[in-house]
Amino acid sequence: MSFFLKEDYDMGQYQFSLSLEKLSIQRAKFSSKPHAIIFSMRKILVLDFITLDGIIQAPGGPKEDTSGDFKYGGWTAPYFDDFAGKVMAEQMKQPFSLLLGRRTFEIWAAYWPHHEDVWPGINEATKYVVSKSLQKHDWKNTVFINDNVVEELKKLKNQDGPDIQVYGSGNLTQTLLKNDLVDELWLKFFPITLGKGKRLFEDGTIPAAFKLIDSKISPSGVIFANYTRAGEVKTGSFE
Repeated sequence: MSFFLKEDYDMGQYQFSLSLEKLSIQRAKFSSKPHAIIFSMRKILVLDFITLDGIIQAPGGPKEDTSGDFKYGGWTAPYFDDFAGKVMAEQMKQPFSLLLGRRTFEIWAAYWPHHEDVWPGINEATKYVVSKSLQKHDWKNTVFINDNVVEELKKLKNQDGPDIQVYGSGNLTQTLLKNDLVDELWLKFFPITLGKGKRLFEDGTIPAAFKLIDSKISPSGVIFANYTRAGEVKTGSFE
């Protein structure tokens, strides 16, 4: 950890204050060939900001997503502090590819190509975009998935490469959950309830067990909890 960069920025509508640390490569095994990196089977990681009642809509700003007459956009802002920034910086420095829905991609493509100093590697990373309409874009290393989405994502998981991170992309996340393609959930629980709005666990949710693999709590009460899939749901009795 040889240097820190303090930066306030808008993560495509998500506003954070981060202390970015020197990049390191984890989960990578080095082969005998110099500079070659061999990755194990790829995981799909869903990263979301979520309220206590499961809302994930418009965490970053009032105008981010007002569909359904949603009036609470920007609900994460009062709770972000240096602690949260350091946790986000740690997550962002992992080797990664991105998997995004069309709407999230369009928001990010308007911002991130010009701010690689904030998220090193964002432009070089492969961006997989699920869309029925978009087929090309100027943001380099963007790959569009227009058809046979589930089959194509299964192929991606079996290819060499870094883990695949999913941000936002609510409709896409339902497809991932429904087809049991989510390997890990990296969730940030904020100490509020909103009553209505788009939820993480909606029509795509299936019975599935998860295991907590990492957790932290910020001074403002945000719980950072990472879960990995842990087989089928088990039931029992107290009798």
